[in-house]
Amino acid sequence: MKKSNLSLVGTLLLFGLMVVDPLLADEPTDGDLNSISPVKSVLLIVSDDLRASTLGCYGDQVTRTPNLDRMAASGMVFDRAYCQGTWCAPSRKSFMRSRYVDAGCPTLGETLKAADIPSTRVGKIFHMRVPGDIFDGTNGEDVAECWTERFNSQGDEAHTVGDYACLNQNIFTTAMEGRQGARTAHRMFVTVQVDGDATDQPDYKSASKAIELLHRYQDQSFFLAVGLVRPHYPMVAPKTMFEHYPAESMELPNTWNQDLSKSGIPPAGQPGGRSAQNGIDRYPINQKRMWSGYRASVEFMDAQVGRMLDALEELGLSETTAVVFTSDHGYHLGDHTFWQKSNLHENVAKVPLIIRPGVRSGTSHANASTQIFDTQMLAKQGQRSESLVELVDLYPTVCDLMSVPTPSACQGKSLIPILSDPSRTLRAEAITILGQRKTRHFLLRTHRWALMSYQNGSTELYDMQKDPEQLTNLANDPEYAVTQTDLQRRLASVIAQRGLSLSTQ
Repeated sequence: MKKSNLSLVGTLLLFGLMVVDPLLADEPTDGDLNSISPVKSVLLIVSDDLRASTLGCYGDQVTRTPNLDRMAASGMVFDRAYCQGTWCAPSRKSFMRSRYVDAGCPTLGETLKAADIPSTRVGKIFHMRVPGDIFDGTNGEDVAECWTERFNSQGDEAHTVGDYACLNQNIFTTAMEGRQGARTAHRMFVTVQVDGDATDQPDYKSASKAIELLHRYQDQSFFLAVGLVRPHYPMVAPKTMFEHYPAESMELPNTWNQDLSKSGIPPAGQPGGRSAQNGIDRYPINQKRMWSGYRASVEFMDAQVGRMLDALEELGLSETTAVVFTSDHGYHLGDHTFWQKSNLHENVAKVPLIIRPGVRSGTSHANASTQIFDTQMLAKQGQRSESLVELVDLYPTVCDLMSVPTPSACQGKSLIPILSDPSRTLRAEAITILGQRKTRHFLLRTHRWALMSYQNGSTELYDMQKDPEQLTNLANDPEYAVTQTDLQRRLASVIAQRGLSLSTQ
């Protein structure tokens, strides 16, 4: 076992060549961690399929996310956080074990339980089929040994009473018959506008159970992981929230009707869920309705986060409880005509990550037994970091927050140095992995560049400073040939350093 994962691997060897980024990784010292007293408990909140750019604290001016915005205002926002898996199952396994692709480390909950800290799950943390396991109230691919207790939150999902739409089929009804549910072909384009406050929804139930558990655990240390399923389809939310986002006012991505034959995106980079394949290309207004439903679902999810934050404050736990909020991956909503996930482009690979180590609400607490972070040392209110971080970093960060040794098998790095100083960096690049049955494809993300390397040899290269929407693939531009060669060598070095391989078999 190791105390923390703060040391940085030495200078990256790139087979003689290396692309130099504006920011280089600093070498954290043990003093960063030892000078900070640990929090008492951690609340981890994981949203599902959440696109970072739809949150107010990430610059969105449309979606109403007051609760995540207030959490951001009293914690730290990570502007360059990346998932390691591009759909639910591999991503969640990765961050709950701090491994890029395998299960070679005990789960986070097992490590905390071994330190006599109860580990409790509410809702979806490891993979569950949405809507299937949510409708059935079943555990999905959950790992039982991770938890001291676990609770599922059942919901009727697409069969919730309300105004139902299947937008790629242009179907609108209140009837219950014929709705797209688990394992149906068009379920990812379903919205349901619910009359009333939607207290029967799984996320509302999850927040209610979490609040109940906070009351129970308020006098002890705890790790509480709460998985919220929205905005994952079906996008079910109160009708009043849908009304905040009238379809006619929704703006589509600039590339919503892009001609892929002229886009420069190779076939390997084009996911299966494209507008021309699923039929929503016939209904531009329904693409706007998808945005309306997604934003309404995000707002509903945000409201549940707010209920949990309020409970922490009411119970006097805000000072001693670190709150971590993230998502398993991002989401496409018509960008490049792409929908959903399983893709290496920025809107899927980038995830929201907000960490609030603890909120001091009164005068200074000098008594070390209170185990409160000194906010002069850690995550001053409203800070942001542009350091490249990965979801595998959550596990060692939680361990360090709770003064629990991090298993040596963890591949992530503790974010404590960045929480202490947002200008610090732990790595010069982040990677995201798109795994298929026999192949793996990789994203190498630096501060400037995004390189997507596919198993068949095709690539995409984007200058993210000049082209954040990834409109121009520079991979075949002779002017950038040296840059691409350097980045490919860099990727090969990172793959080797992190014990990965190009093939899953």
